[in-house]
Amino acid sequence: MNAKVLKTLEYHKIISQLTELAGSQPGKELCRNLLPSSDLEEIRTLQAETTLALSRIYQKGSLSFSGVTDIRGSLKRLEIGSILSPQELLRICALLETCNRVKAYSRKENDDSEKDLLDVMFEALSPLTPLANEIRRCIPSEEEISDDASPALKSIRRSMKQMNDKVHAQLTSMVNGSARTYLQDAVITMRNGRYCLPVKAEYRSQIQGMIHDQSSTGSTLFIEPMAVIKLNNELRELELKEEKEIEVILANLSGQTAEYLELLEDDLTLLTKLDFIFARAQLSRSYNGSEPDFNEEGIIHIKKGRHPLLDKKKVVPIDIRLGEDFDLLIITGPNTGGKTVSLKTVGLFTLMGQAGLHIPAFDHSKLAVFEEVFADIGDEQSIEQSLSTFSSHMTNIVEILKKADPRSLVLFDELGAGTDPTEGAALAISILSSLHQQGIRTMATTHYSELKVFALSTPGVENGCCEFNVETLRPTYRLLIGIPGKSNAFAISSKLGLPDEIIEEAKNQLSQQDEDFESLISDLEHSRVTIEKEREEINRYKAEIEALKARLERKQDTLDTSRERILREANEQAHAILREAKEYADTTIKNFNKFGKAGIDAKAMEQERSRLREKMSSVEKNLVLKNEKKPSKQLKPSDLHLGDSVRVLSMNLKGTVSSLPNAKGDLFVQMGILRSQVNIKDLELAPDVDTVSKYQSRTHTGKIQMSKSASVGVEINLLGKTTDEAIAELDKYLDDAYISHIPSVRVVHGKGTGALRKAVHNYLRRQKHVDSYRLGEFGEGDAGVTIVTFKK
Repeated sequence: MNAKVLKTLEYHKIISQLTELAGSQPGKELCRNLLPSSDLEEIRTLQAETTLALSRIYQKGSLSFSGVTDIRGSLKRLEIGSILSPQELLRICALLETCNRVKAYSRKENDDSEKDLLDVMFEALSPLTPLANEIRRCIPSEEEISDDASPALKSIRRSMKQMNDKVHAQLTSMVNGSARTYLQDAVITMRNGRYCLPVKAEYRSQIQGMIHDQSSTGSTLFIEPMAVIKLNNELRELELKEEKEIEVILANLSGQTAEYLELLEDDLTLLTKLDFIFARAQLSRSYNGSEPDFNEEGIIHIKKGRHPLLDKKKVVPIDIRLGEDFDLLIITGPNTGGKTVSLKTVGLFTLMGQAGLHIPAFDHSKLAVFEEVFADIGDEQSIEQSLSTFSSHMTNIVEILKKADPRSLVLFDELGAGTDPTEGAALAISILSSLHQQGIRTMATTHYSELKVFALSTPGVENGCCEFNVETLRPTYRLLIGIPGKSNAFAISSKLGLPDEIIEEAKNQLSQQDEDFESLISDLEHSRVTIEKEREEINRYKAEIEALKARLERKQDTLDTSRERILREANEQAHAILREAKEYADTTIKNFNKFGKAGIDAKAMEQERSRLREKMSSVEKNLVLKNEKKPSKQLKPSDLHLGDSVRVLSMNLKGTVSSLPNAKGDLFVQMGILRSQVNIKDLELAPDVDTVSKYQSRTHTGKIQMSKSASVGVEINLLGKTTDEAIAELDKYLDDAYISHIPSVRVVHGKGTGALRKAVHNYLRRQKHVDSYRLGEFGEGDAGVTIVTFKK
């Protein structure tokens, strides 16, 4: 791409924003050198990288590359065997730590997913964690080497500390002792790396030692006392040993680092490239960009594009098409209406897209790959070169016409302006015709009506306009393709207060052809507005219909789901009831077969059990949900009396009225052992049944319960059973007896060792429906029998 168009379309401002988002200096350098490419495969690779990085940012957040620095100089020194400084080793360590952080960021929860371009780069990183840890252990900061870097260094520093303590102790004794009167200040100071005392000049002979310095006035001499010279010498020797040992440590670390030269170079290259890629993704996120679809057919279709350098809260999105039905677009409209912005948007989007950057537009916008982009935008009048506005424009146009070819995109702003309108319009038509005949994709803005007519009458050329609201005297910045723009000069002048007679006189100056053309444009604009309103209304109706359809489908889905759930629950309940009946029948047959009670026909009972099993299988296959029962006749409170037999419809159980309805119609009904509050609307009168015994005459609880009451005796014999068998049989017997409303029963457990009696009593103690129990008296079975009384 030519450098001029990059400046004209303000591509450098996009690059500046991109550079700010890079986290490392090498990454910033890549951003600064980013230029558009004309290789379709390279463009698609760059776009794919940006898209993948943007997806990761949305999923995992941003990724920092601040620890990446240019270590190529240090690596070169390692190649020739040099020893690196602590600062250089720490920069290598920071790069490796960043590499480790980036590697951790790349890890996926699902390792089986297909690897993409970035995964390959992430996997190629080598964090060299042992090397990084060793450098960080030995060099905590740029000014410090750790005592633990080597045993020798630790020993030397321990000796230095001890020597320092001796020197300080010696000097402190002098400061606090006889030499105090000779000192300027009672302090210990250091000169040339040696510990000294500040002695007054007049007492220099009183302190034996070596003079290292004096104050600016000469009144104070800094003397190293003779008593500490040897100690200071030993301390200096230790310092030299320390420096030598540090050099050994740095040499060892440099040697270890030199073993990984190639890996470090690869890490630097990969991290720099990843920083560059994630900077592009961050830029895309900042303006809500998307990846465009590129083609080599010269087709441009931008959907709701927004110029990236304008305030995204204020900029009006535009739709632009070029290269499919037409290859020349002529845009007309008033000044400040957005014509130039439309040109720059197309040009800048092309440059950004070919540089691998996303564009701020809807998904799947189309851009073409161009070898060159040419733009003649703005006033480049030059006083030094004696060029007028027209001359400067024409100089650019001549240069463009020489270099443009079918693989170029050409943008003209105010083509033919700056000279006589008639000649300017003729030149503009001629220039555009030449480009159109070569099949060069071109966009041009103009105010000339002749160019509007040219677009209407030439195949492959299309009109466009930037919409203007005459009522508010403001542009809407919407780009409308297929409609020529109207100048609106008369309407704007009238709104601003120009007298009507002047406007009428101006209209008379127009030729009939011009007037007819402007009227045609006005009629087209009016028709367009009407059609747009009708289209919006149709779209609104369609949206409402879609919403109603979706709501109806959701409602139907809910009903289907509820129906299936109700049927399933009903089937499960029916299956549970039948399974319970089968188990009860099986238990009954087992008991009768075991004890062989007289009068029981086992064969008949087995046939009944088989019938129940067949009935259960049939119900499991074909069970359907019956309609909810409704009372055959609505009861009134006056229809009910205490003791009346009723049926509770919601529970399908019979019961006895135990309280009269209240004001709300609620009353209590006794259903066997269950006493429940129901509403009168859920009841219907039930016919009385014949009593079987005095207990059943009170319950009115239905045929099943009467049958059970008739079969349950007042005594159970547990003799000969184990504790577990006896308790299981006693549990079921007591439940049946209590349901049958038998007031008390007799449990025969025998005397024996007393274990069975103890188990029975422990069990009875825990039963809530047992009121009391006692051992039998004389004539009742004595201690071999327990009499159990139920609660009423």
